[in-house]
Amino acid sequence: MTENRTVRPLIDGFGRTIRYLRVSVTDRCDLRCRYCMAEHMTFLPRDRIATLEELAVITERFIARGVRKVRLSGGEPLVRRDVMMLAQRIGRHVGGALDELTMTTNGTRLRQYAPELVAAGIRRLNVSMDTRDPARFRFITRHGDVAQVLDGIAAARDAGLAVKINMVALKGINDDEIASMLDWCIAEGHDLTLIETMPLGAIDEDRTDRFLPLTAVKEMLDERFVLEREEKGTGGPARYWRVNGGTTRLGLISPLTANFCDGCNRVRLTTEGRLYTCLGHDDQRDLRQALRDGGVDALDAAIEDALRTKPRRHDFRIERDAAPAVARHMSVTGG
Repeated sequence: MTENRTVRPLIDGFGRTIRYLRVSVTDRCDLRCRYCMAEHMTFLPRDRIATLEELAVITERFIARGVRKVRLSGGEPLVRRDVMMLAQRIGRHVGGALDELTMTTNGTRLRQYAPELVAAGIRRLNVSMDTRDPARFRFITRHGDVAQVLDGIAAARDAGLAVKINMVALKGINDDEIASMLDWCIAEGHDLTLIETMPLGAIDEDRTDRFLPLTAVKEMLDERFVLEREEKGTGGPARYWRVNGGTTRLGLISPLTANFCDGCNRVRLTTEGRLYTCLGHDDQRDLRQALRDGGVDALDAAIEDALRTKPRRHDFRIERDAAPAVARHMSVTGG
């Protein structure tokens, strides 16, 4: 780990302690989900992407200063060459300074990588899957094969990884499948988190056509399932319910209908090495350049400057024909 010159805690201007770092290792993805990306994306040129060594050094500095959970994300993190080297390096801190290393993935490459993820110290995965219907999956992702993802989920489970399914609730596309997805998760031993679509980056459709408020979804699920509220979360924005008294948990991430910012304990590092302290704002600090220019001291100063200006809350709104809250796509900042 980088030299521990200081142990000043990571506290923002509103007194919130930062314990959770999400690291986007690439903006590229092998799918093109309609709510996330335009069909023909322009990705970052390779010379703007931080090296895995730089991402590791920056991440380790956050760990040295009190971050207890790191999530690797993308884009699709498993499309980046040698990403397992980064996972292994960060995973060495699990059980010591780091409580948990996790990953968010679309599942297309889990059959290949599941054993290596376990060996790196990862014990839980979030798998983004908005439907189990093959035709719907191809429509949402523009070309994906849900059988490949389901096979990857099975491989992850067989390797000993706990799996949580992330499902974006989309009106007119998968709203009639939410209850059956929860039934499937119960049968398979997975958790399920439902997510409202977020106004990030220009896409080819109007998001208002697909926006489904989770308040209505929760009311529908209450009629079919026994949902018991759990106060203990996992350091993320979801609210959780235990389902039918069993082991499966239902999470709701509602950036538009139930703002989750008051207890925000996370920041996001992009594949360029830029730190975003809020998903819904464009303020950022170039930590890679700070590291290159002045080493750990300059890196610490840039982190503290960013935390001082971390906003109290995001400003997400869904309005017809309105510009997205921020220009960058979700794949840039990381899920």
